[in-house]
This record gives sequence, structure tokens and C-alpha cells, in this order.
Amino acid sequence: MRNTILWFAGAASALLVGATAQAAEIQLWARARTEGYVKPLVEAWNQQKPDKVVLNIIPNEQFIAKVGAAIAAGTPPDVMSIDLIYVPAFARAEQLTEIGREAKALPFYDKLISSHLRLGTYENKLYAVPFSAEGSFLVYNKGLFRKAGLDPEKPPRSWAEIKDAARKITALGDEHYGFYFPGGCAGCNVFTFLPMIWAAGGDVLSPDGMTPTIDQPAVKRALQFYRELWAEKLVPQAARADGGQNWTAAFASGKIGMFSTGAFAVGAIKRLAPDLDFGVAYLPGEQAGQWSSFAGGDSIAVPKGTKNAKLAWSFIEWTMQPDVQVELLAKNSSLPVRADLAENKYAASEPRYVLAAQAMAAGRTPYSFVYNDLFNSPQGPFLQMLQKAVFDGDVDGAVAEAQRRFRQVIATGG
Repeated sequence: MRNTILWFAGAASALLVGATAQAAEIQLWARARTEGYVKPLVEAWNQQKPDKVVLNIIPNEQFIAKVGAAIAAGTPPDVMSIDLIYVPAFARAEQLTEIGREAKALPFYDKLISSHLRLGTYENKLYAVPFSAEGSFLVYNKGLFRKAGLDPEKPPRSWAEIKDAARKITALGDEHYGFYFPGGCAGCNVFTFLPMIWAAGGDVLSPDGMTPTIDQPAVKRALQFYRELWAEKLVPQAARADGGQNWTAAFASGKIGMFSTGAFAVGAIKRLAPDLDFGVAYLPGEQAGQWSSFAGGDSIAVPKGTKNAKLAWSFIEWTMQPDVQVELLAKNSSLPVRADLAENKYAASEPRYVLAAQAMAAGRTPYSFVYNDLFNSPQGPFLQMLQKAVFDGDVDGAVAEAQRRFRQVIATGG
């Protein structure tokens, strides 16, 4: 397995110009949510390599501020794992080291997740590459499908089919409900509802993230679809206040027919309900054949100002090698960040991960410099739009207000 940097013949690496000799130790910062993923990687590297990686796990809510402050103070970590949605803001603030030459020299560069590379690019320069992957999809209870007279091997392929299945499952009574979504969770709904808008041909932002595009028919139709699920009581009332805490557990109870989630939930459901027979499918659009996914996960970058860029890149490159992607990550139920490794011997034993990898590879991610204010904040315009449209029934008003607030947040920078 290679762990050296690929060089252009006769050309000095832009990343390493002025770098000091390879250090014996580098600091890797990661947020607490990713500790279970990052820690085994660091342990494996440290067992194999003479140079060491020291892992610093930072609380999720403190990560962005701590990294920004460290870079500004001239004491950055050497490498960091960061939610890909925040990479554009770090790149625009000139807080990351350009790694395009090194990355594009990799023989598998064109196999890396395109959405991660897109968000890692600012003004045609690359500042981050994929580190971990996550895709969103539909999960359904095959046992409830059977009880409701539905074919458990034919999951819904359109909004109308979701609604039809939800009606039949809810009709079973005994507190069964056809569909579930956590109505108080901003990030959850961006991850699972936004792809339905994309699948229907709509979007909420222009490609450069600078212009809101919410006031279009596809967005209104998607909101109306969720509104109808709610108004017909096909979703339990408790979902309205769920901030994500009960997202997976509600489905694992065996009382929910369908919910939208990510690959991480497969393992969680199996732990919570070992005997639950469930399947996965693409998140559908309005018409059969339309589908989309949110491409989530972390990117990995070299902060500006590190004195150990060479060793930092060696670690980054090592994480993308087949032995690491398959024998360490896929073996432990993580999705590879390379399309050419998505179908491997471990994925074959759990076909639900294969679909997750396929969904993620074709998925999308909003490009925004103010992502948190627009999408992740409970007070942000995306969740407020969904709640006003779905729970209050004011779809037109919700869309108009979201369009105005998106424009305001983008103009003011948060």
C-alpha cells in the first residue's frame, strides 16, 4: 500500500513549497460525532507507520469556532475532518491549504465523491477531499407492507405511491402510521426532504449558493406532499416536536411503515430491533423514475499555516487506499469515498449499504457560505418553511417567507 505523495515530474508541489522536513507527529482534529469513524483510522495508521497522528476530538458545537480561532492564532491542527457543508466558508476565508495538485495526481481522483469535491472547490482551487460518506434514502418495514397487502419487494417509487402505502399501513390501526419525519430537526429534513425537491426537478439555491430559488413549483409541490401526509394523519403527532432524538427509534418500534434516513441508520435499526424485516429504496420524486439523495459526510483538509503539510497529505492519501477503504472502513459498515470500491465483499453481505453507496455517489449537497444559518439552525428559514407549510398548511406563505429570508441571510452573511 502506497503512502508516498504522487508528484508531477519536475514540478514542485504547491502544497509543500516552503514546508519543513517531514515531522514525526501531526495533530488531527475531528468533531465528536465522527469519533467512532476517525479513531480506528488513527489507530491503524499509528500501528503501521513510524510517524504518528495525534487525535483531538472536539465537541460538535465547538468545532467550527475552535478551528477558526486556532488558524487565526497561527496554531492550527495539521489536518482536520470537517463536515463537508462548512468547507466553502473555510476556503473563502483563506483558512485552508490548496491541495488540488496532489489530489488530481491520484490515479483514482475521478472516482472520488463528486459532491465532496465540488464543495471542496473555491474559485477553481481544491481545498478538501472526501473523508467519510453518507447518503440518504427511504427505509420501509417489509412486515407492515405485507400486513397492509403491499408487495414488500416493491417499495414506493413516487410520492403518490408513498401516500398510498402510508394510507394502507395507517389503516391497520393499533397506533400504526405510514410515514415518519422529525418535524423539529433542521438538519434531518435537509438530509431527507431536500432530495425529494431535487428529484422533482427543483432546488432552493443556485449552484454558486448566492441566489435563493425557493419560489418555484417543484418546491411547493414537495411541501404540499408532506402537508397531505400530515393532514391525513399518516404521520404520528409526536413527530412534530421530534428534534431528531426519536428519528430512528420510532421506526425501530415496528409501528412505522416508512421513513427517510441515511446509511448510519441501518446498523442502528439492526441493533434496536434485530428481528425487524426492513428494506431500503431511493428517495423518490413526484414521478416514478425520479430520485435523489443528499451526499453527506466529512471532508478532510490541511489548515493554512501548518508546518507539517507533507505528512498531513500522506495521511490523507493513505485513508483513500483500497486496504483502508475496504478492509478497515467497509468492513465496519462505513461507505467508501471511492465509487470504484462501493461494491466490495463486505457490502455484498449487506445489500442495503450498496444502495446507500449508489445513492450517495449520485447525491447532491447545497453549496453555501452560510449553510448553518440557512439550513441547520432550528430558527433558520429552511426548517421554518417546512413547519409553516406542513403543520400550519400555509404552503404559499411559507415559500414566500423562505425566499425572502434566504435572500436576507445570503446578503448579510448570516
